[in-house]
Amino acid sequence: MSLIPTTILTGFLGSGKTTLLKRVLSEAHGEKIAVIENEFGEENIDNDILVTETKEQIVQMSNGCICCTIREDLRATLQLLAAKKRKGLLDFERVVIETTGLADPGPVAQTFFMDDEIAESFLLDSILTLVDAKHADKQLDDRQEARRQVGFADQIFISKTDLVSKDEVDALVHRLKHMNPRAPQKQVHFGDVPLTEVFDLRGFNLNAKLDIDPDFLKEEDEHDHEHHAHGHDHDHDHEHGEHCDHPHHHAHDDDVKSFVFRADRAFDPMKLEDFLGAIVNIYGPRMLRYKGVLNMKGTERKVIFQGVHQLMGSDLGPQWAEGEARVSKMVFIGIDLPKDIFLQGLEQCLV
Repeated sequence: MSLIPTTILTGFLGSGKTTLLKRVLSEAHGEKIAVIENEFGEENIDNDILVTETKEQIVQMSNGCICCTIREDLRATLQLLAAKKRKGLLDFERVVIETTGLADPGPVAQTFFMDDEIAESFLLDSILTLVDAKHADKQLDDRQEARRQVGFADQIFISKTDLVSKDEVDALVHRLKHMNPRAPQKQVHFGDVPLTEVFDLRGFNLNAKLDIDPDFLKEEDEHDHEHHAHGHDHDHDHEHGEHCDHPHHHAHDDDVKSFVFRADRAFDPMKLEDFLGAIVNIYGPRMLRYKGVLNMKGTERKVIFQGVHQLMGSDLGPQWAEGEARVSKMVFIGIDLPKDIFLQGLEQCLV
């Protein structure tokens, strides 16, 4: 049985997760989707598109999709779904997990890597985060869960942009980009999203190309022309009220931030492994997502690495093309990570 692709849908209370889900579930796309709801007291999906009101944990929907509510833990629910699929009792092609608005998606994502049984049946495709344009600033200021959800995202959908001014939307886009430069952002109206932007994004696929928003890097380059040699980047941490010449720069000093390391020299594999092992040991809980394409001494192929919290993996990617600049690029997204320690440490791992 091929692995079942799974999408984690997250976002703060009221950001429009349920609206997006209803749309995905009721659209005539011919796909059979299993939805796992992990909501507490928010509006549940079952009211208007489920066939029957039932006390069963798993209910079939009118279009063949199925929906279940987590009463035990996620692992048990996933195992139950996989077992029923194997026995031919349930027919579905993919899974969407809707987390509660207060959830940190990290442990949900880790389930797919740490649990062998789950890893044999399911493939984590991506984490989608919905952000409510009207309330985002306050939620991001007040709630670390909301900031974490942005840091984990492979794709960000901004909802309710019609309720705020264009300047407010631009400022929010800019703020989110600082927190997570690798997640594309898209404004959505009432969950109206083409399924190609929801499924098969391969956000956790080690060989997927490393997307760091190109404008984000360009903006840094203008500030700092030397960092290619050293892997240092223009720092985005501005103090409250400090002057900054970025257009609509926010005065929010978010604890979720990102930074990029780049280097032209190759990495020494042993040194890098030791260093990454050490920082993951110390800062793992605060490291939300990190990813890189590395030029490693001793191989003609790119080395792709990524991690979530303390879990880190690497893989050999394609060969470096002839004439291609062998530049290592890494992006780290986390909570109050000591950027200088990371950059200096990585610097010392170069050949």
